[in-house]
Amino acid sequence: MSFHSHVESLRAHDIAALAMITVEEETDLFSTSTADDSVLAAPLKSQTWDSLRSNPYYDLLQEFEDVFPDEVPCRLPVDKGVQHEIDLVPGAKYFDAIDAFFAARKAAGHVRESISPHNSPTFCVKKPGGKWHIVHAFNKLNAATIPAQTPIPRKDVIIDGMGRSTIFSTIDLRDGFYQILMRLCDVPKTAVSTPSGMLWEWLVMPQGLSNAPVTFNRMVTAKFRAFRDFAPSYFDDIYVHSCASSAQSGLDVHRGHLRKVLEVLRANNGLYANLAKYMFCVDEIPVLGDLVGVNGCRADPGKIKAISEWPIPSSVKDLRRWLGLATYLHKYSQDFADIAQPLFRLLLKDAPWVWDSACQEAFDGLKSNLQRAPILTLPDFDKPFSVVCDASQFAIGCCLMQLDASGRPRPVSYQSCQFHAAEQAYPVHDLELLSMKYTLTKFRIYLLGGKPFVVYTDHASLRTATNTPHLSQRMARWISFFSEFTFSVQYKPGKDNILADAVSRRPDLELTTIGLLTSGLHDRIRAAYPFDADCSSCLAALTDPVSPKPRRASSALHRFALADGF
Repeated sequence: MSFHSHVESLRAHDIAALAMITVEEETDLFSTSTADDSVLAAPLKSQTWDSLRSNPYYDLLQEFEDVFPDEVPCRLPVDKGVQHEIDLVPGAKYFDAIDAFFAARKAAGHVRESISPHNSPTFCVKKPGGKWHIVHAFNKLNAATIPAQTPIPRKDVIIDGMGRSTIFSTIDLRDGFYQILMRLCDVPKTAVSTPSGMLWEWLVMPQGLSNAPVTFNRMVTAKFRAFRDFAPSYFDDIYVHSCASSAQSGLDVHRGHLRKVLEVLRANNGLYANLAKYMFCVDEIPVLGDLVGVNGCRADPGKIKAISEWPIPSSVKDLRRWLGLATYLHKYSQDFADIAQPLFRLLLKDAPWVWDSACQEAFDGLKSNLQRAPILTLPDFDKPFSVVCDASQFAIGCCLMQLDASGRPRPVSYQSCQFHAAEQAYPVHDLELLSMKYTLTKFRIYLLGGKPFVVYTDHASLRTATNTPHLSQRMARWISFFSEFTFSVQYKPGKDNILADAVSRRPDLELTTIGLLTSGLHDRIRAAYPFDADCSSCLAALTDPVSPKPRRASSALHRFALADGF
């Protein structure tokens, strides 16, 4: 009713009485009640059937007394015509996959129903073949688990141990995790729930625990420790390799090695091999991303193809992914760090993303190098090694080499690294010495304690670096490190110290050999010496040590040496 209509009704005597209400206390403007909460609470708290006897609707309420029970009955409710529905997206049938998985594990005795206070969820991930992969999300359990400190086998040690082998086999262990029992007090911690409402706990080691791979690897290593010379293991993979002996052929030796390995699998009553992934008596096997065989070690063609077909990166994330894949195969590429220097510059913090011609050239150069990757020879520790090292303005490149049966030098591994900003300011002599230190450090396991080896360098002064009396503290530390090795330094001019630019490959092995390039640059430099005052006086003093020398030349003469007319 509006104010004007209210006045008209009052004049027409349609309203019998009026009352005025005044606000004496501040009210809550956001309250939904017209009365004070305390006023309403008193009758509600004391509301009983006895208090309602004076209510005019008491007989009606008594008629429907069952609608107002003191407690709700504990029974399944009847169908009320409306049911809550949860519709899954088409193809989401993982409930059945999870239930079938645990039904099979229960039949095998691997799991049991649990009342554990712990609980980790279970979900599925679809495999490329259409099957489901069961995943336990042990995130919280893993975060509270102390990491195991068991060492993991090194890939290079496994591959290097296969040198001189001519016959290879691989064995892949099947369901290896389920062959290890859980410690009894830890069984409740492995409880996992399923979407169907079940709670299971594992009596055997499930997949997904942070220390599970380490535990399995420790078990396999312990079982095959006596055979590590011819059957090294890496988690669930066992690599058996053999060569002929003086009394037996390679096939007979390999048969004996396989028998020993299979006997261990049978004796442990639960270690089974996967026949579908078993490679028997072949001349080349895949080993952790490489292919190892009679001719040596080569990169996996699948990884080379992935690197070669990679599109031009459009962001730091894309570049980081590609460099991660390419770096994994860096031992097949000479001067990898030097070539990739423009690309690594883009990964620096706060560096602007500018893909210029230098980046494109480095990107294409690394692809080309890996596409022409040689077959690396496997090291033979009974033969001497040699190393080649070189330094540029930005990076170090080196190569470990060994002669093959034909007397040709073959690369065992390429290594490289970039200089730090402070190292780039070193003098040329120190950079070359640093490259030699890096080379010996990188190939330490091959060179230390073995036969004497040769270091080839294109910097002639390194031949006498260990004998010079004028040493800086930095050089003194490096030379102290060199004393651990038995080696000699041989000078090889840059025109002869060519590893990858002048390569020739045998069609059957695709291996690199050292080529020889001729150049007239050195002759032109020698011919120009007489026309330079400083060079001519220094050259004359070195050529004739007994002749009198100017004071300026004699003070700096100890820094120079004469080699091949330079």
